[in-house]
Amino acid sequence: MPLLLIFAPIVVIVFWVISVYNFFVSTKARIVASIQEIGNQLKRQAELIPNLESSAKGFLSHEKEIFKLLVSARKQVVEAAGSGDVELMSSASDALNKVIPRLSVAVEDNPEITSSSVVGKLMDELRDTSDKVMYARRLLIDLSADYNTRLVTFPDNIVAKFFKFETQKGLSTPERGSHIEVSESDVKIPKISI
Repeated sequence: MPLLLIFAPIVVIVFWVISVYNFFVSTKARIVASIQEIGNQLKRQAELIPNLESSAKGFLSHEKEIFKLLVSARKQVVEAAGSGDVELMSSASDALNKVIPRLSVAVEDNPEITSSSVVGKLMDELRDTSDKVMYARRLLIDLSADYNTRLVTFPDNIVAKFFKFETQKGLSTPERGSHIEVSESDVKIPKISI
């Protein structure tokens, strides 16, 4: 019985030290992984956004051109019908007949020929990409905060000092500068030109 009273606290302390050590090691590995994920998401953003923007621009310009021609031809038909001039009506009819095949091809290729869905998809991708970068940064901040808090909190700091664990930098931002202030330009809504 006295032997059990001696070894039980030692076993508890050993398991506690192992547990704290494993926390620091695993959290440090997760911090490294979260930094890599930020890089991964920034790379995705850098590759995706220009491609999405040019795709949307191409589609919207194509759609805009077709509808512009259609509106113009329809306007000519309305004006010609109001004028009673046969030549004007014939010319307007020809203009409309030239647009209809292009519109048919566009609709066959894109049954949903609506720019709002294209712009909506672009906006969804931009939002999704921004959210992924923000989430990866948030994860790094949280992991670093947990790690650094336990690094200085008693009794975990004893294990940290013994195994020479050091503070993790986390998300690096300068402590001085315009980024810590909200300026008038910061509150303006960013615009995408399509």
